[in-house]
Amino acid sequence: MKKILLTAATLVLAGAAPLAAQAPHLGFGLNLAIPTGDFSSKTYGDGTRDTYDAALGLQLMASFPVDKNFAFRVDINGMNFQGNSDYPGYPRFNLQNSMFSLAGEAQIFLGDGNALRHTGGYLIGGLSADFERFTGSYDDPAYYPDVTLNKTRMGLVVGYGYSFRYVGRWRWNVEGVYHKTLTGNDTNAGDPPSSDYFRVGFGMIF
Repeated sequence: MKKILLTAATLVLAGAAPLAAQAPHLGFGLNLAIPTGDFSSKTYGDGTRDTYDAALGLQLMASFPVDKNFAFRVDINGMNFQGNSDYPGYPRFNLQNSMFSLAGEAQIFLGDGNALRHTGGYLIGGLSADFERFTGSYDDPAYYPDVTLNKTRMGLVVGYGYSFRYVGRWRWNVEGVYHKTLTGNDTNAGDPPSSDYFRVGFGMIF
């Protein structure tokens, strides 16, 4: 599965290359990711309860317009979720999920939106290759992990964004995106729960 997802990520980048002549729009942003579902809180049969908190992350993007209403986007983002695992009668166990995602997405610009100028509202939909590192420790899991698990999984990305321009060549950009893990999430087989979250982002497009 890891080999398949790595190949998919390579194809995402390769697919963007022929569109480079369409004056791509580059951008960056700051994200706030809020865990949902079992990623936010999950209680197991033995009474163990795992929770993860909201995380800040960085985003880099390149939007390749195909026509006025459609663009293909390569989206790179990373974030670091902190959490805890509590079991009755035992000290709290600290959790961390370091997540790096590479996504290939379609952007459909609505109404007066313009993909060539990257202005107005647009829908987002695509797939991501998620490279995750789960660590846990009674100390700091970032530096002294007692448990480490590396996972490569595929995710679904859907959302809505809006770009607006006041002065100059740059545009301000806001997005609301939902991420859903599609593979490698069978908890009965020992996989960690899906890393599902809602992401709010704010940034600039050039």
